[in-house]
Amino acid sequence: MEIINNFGLDPLLLGAQIVNFLIIFFILKRFAYKPVLDILKKREDSIKEGLRQAEEGKKILDEALEEEKKMLKDSQKRAEKIITDARNHAIELAKGTEENAKRQVENMITAAREQIMQEARESEKGVAIKVSELAVDFLQKSMQDVFGEKEQEEMMEVAIGKIKKIGLT
Repeated sequence: MEIINNFGLDPLLLGAQIVNFLIIFFILKRFAYKPVLDILKKREDSIKEGLRQAEEGKKILDEALEEEKKMLKDSQKRAEKIITDARNHAIELAKGTEENAKRQVENMITAAREQIMQEARESEKGVAIKVSELAVDFLQKSMQDVFGEKEQEEMMEVAIGKIKKIGLT
């Protein structure tokens, strides 16, 4: 006891401080620490959901790109068929008047190329619009739980501006 007094410690005061510490510790644990952990858990869950939605959006975007490639291949096959048909028709007409046949073949090839170009432009435009719609939808869904409404609006304006800038709409 004398050693404690030599250090200037009062056992009663030390006991009271320990009790105060335990009371404050209990109050903080119950009313501050647990709610903060709950908020962090909710935040973690919303981030995981955002990442999951981002993966889904990426998958949808990849599927749209694959569909675009398929449409372009189909257009090329149709174009080749049109050109082949035009050439066959030209051979049949060549049996007649050669000059007349040459003009008709040139006209058919030009029309086929124009039709191919028009179909390709329409396909590209349709795919570009679909991709931009998917990108905007994906961005809205992925930002929904992660950012505030004002931040979402700002990010959407920037994204739509960039989409318009590269000519996807």
